[in-house]
Amino acid sequence: MGFPDRIERTIELTRPPAAVWAALTTAEGLGTWLGNQAVVDLRPGGTAQVKWDSGDKAELTIERVEEPTVFGFTWHIYGLPEQDPRRTYVEFTLEPVGAGTRLTMVESGFAQLPDDDYRKAYDANTGGWTHELGELVEYLNAA
Repeated sequence: MGFPDRIERTIELTRPPAAVWAALTTAEGLGTWLGNQAVVDLRPGGTAQVKWDSGDKAELTIERVEEPTVFGFTWHIYGLPEQDPRRTYVEFTLEPVGAGTRLTMVESGFAQLPDDDYRKAYDANTGGWTHELGELVEYLNAA
């Protein structure tokens, strides 16, 4: 296919890895920066539900929990019918940098989609991650 399979973002955070880990993996954290409310069963095979005030919601299946360095999950692909079994994989990697943390987020799995579905999902998630990671920075800076 002639288009990228992944979205990757790296940001430098002033907070230590433990604080960033908590923001990524707890109901309080996810329910503040990613959505407006969350429930998290933090274990491989566990799930997390994230809800927004708009009524939108997302169900995450937790795939990797390697505290305090790697958190990964799969979730529904934007624009596909709810019953579609295809998912993308999102992985956060945390690396200590001085007193702060380098956070790398990679979402992959877009190449499984036909052109029209790909463009809708990839574009929406590219913009979505810019917004959501900005909210993560704000959440951590306010803590």
